[in-house]
Amino acid sequence: MSAPTFDLLTMGRSSIDLYAQEVGAAFEDIKGFAAYVGGSPLNIAVGAQRLGLRTALLTAVGADKVGDFILAFLRREGVAVDWVPVKPSARSSAAVLGIEPPDRFPLVFYRDNAADAQLTIDDVLAAPIAASAALEVSGTGLAKEPARSATFVACERARAAGRTVYLDLDFRADQWHDPRAYGAVVRSLLPLVDVAFGTEEEINAAMLARVEDLAITHQQVSAPTVRGDLDANVAGLLARGPGALVVKRGRAGATVHLSDGTVQAVPGFPVEVMNVLGAGDAFAAGFIYGRVQGWGWTKSARLGNACGAIVVTRHGCANFMATLDEALALADAHGGLGA
Repeated sequence: MSAPTFDLLTMGRSSIDLYAQEVGAAFEDIKGFAAYVGGSPLNIAVGAQRLGLRTALLTAVGADKVGDFILAFLRREGVAVDWVPVKPSARSSAAVLGIEPPDRFPLVFYRDNAADAQLTIDDVLAAPIAASAALEVSGTGLAKEPARSATFVACERARAAGRTVYLDLDFRADQWHDPRAYGAVVRSLLPLVDVAFGTEEEINAAMLARVEDLAITHQQVSAPTVRGDLDANVAGLLARGPGALVVKRGRAGATVHLSDGTVQAVPGFPVEVMNVLGAGDAFAAGFIYGRVQGWGWTKSARLGNACGAIVVTRHGCANFMATLDEALALADAHGGLGA
């Protein structure tokens, strides 16, 4: 197998993110927004690049100024965007976010006719999948065609090339015509996945059978509470193929569940939270960095926890991802990364 050109290729959504400038203000009282970039795969690519990996992003943008804004930021960060198609008939997407710590972060997506949902199999065939040591895809990329089929083909090609496939469960209920469809599609992808990440709610959603188990609120429609037997659902997902399932637990850190039954609880870091959005993506960037370096599960998750902890103290997502020096300094101040 030839040496990869890239350490990581991420695939899926991208957006302009408008974050409330008034931290703590009710959404109706916001006076202004700061313009950043976001979208889970984009955040992970930027986070991994800042840590020192060679990253590329497969997304799509519209023929619009928002797309120019997104691509200009990625180029400044050093993320390869050579394979990002422009979809003239679609629009670059947007997200608008309020920040009301400690537990209210209202989020509104503008993804009607989103360009990244128009990624095609041909776009995948042109991308450097075999030339990347790892591929990361997201649950929202499975919500609509043609991106859904393109994501399956990307995972097939990565596995055929002997590359590692990561799946961020990334459940956004308002992007699906039926939240139960999310689970059905995710479960069908799992045989092509090596490592999956998700919150407790996302893991429960991936095994969701009854719509009554889904509690959607007006404040956070994109990330609802999903009830379920977490242990049973972890086992159910692992039985479908991944070698590892990582449960992201916020302040509590992360728990790594391996297909052989091993469970590794990895503590987080004590920080003051400004904004939780993007923490899971920062975690994934740190975790993937560790695995690319050949680190064990615990050390990789510990770095992921450090990256996530740094981002929650900051205003946005991709624009505020940690460097390796920052993450190591935080870890060293609290006992290090471990083995």
